[in-house]
Amino acid sequence: MQEDHNKKMKVKKGWLAVQVGLEDESSEEGSTPQRFVIPISYLYHPLFKRLLDKAYEVYGYHTDGPLKLPCSIDDFLHLRWRIEKESNHHGAASHHNHHSHHNHRLPHALYNFHSC
Repeated sequence: MQEDHNKKMKVKKGWLAVQVGLEDESSEEGSTPQRFVIPISYLYHPLFKRLLDKAYEVYGYHTDGPLKLPCSIDDFLHLRWRIEKESNHHGAASHHNHHSHHNHRLPHALYNFHSC
């Protein structure tokens, strides 16, 4: 779920608003940080925990507004895709049979995000 226009929209219980974008991204081609709403369960995922550690290093614990993530939007979308793929894979064995002929292994280089 991506919400760009209404910054003050309430977030449903069990979800968390985050702001994604690198500081230097905002100067390039007019791109600005974007707001996303993610399930709280992401906070327990190892890949997301790494991003939270980096957010602490960059911004500290006390920030105003949504949780800021020091990550490019493209890398965040890829991270979200990986988390969703893993949770769907573990949650539905019958769903796995439909995609067994596809091998969605990622190249080793993508395991370390460029900006995350």
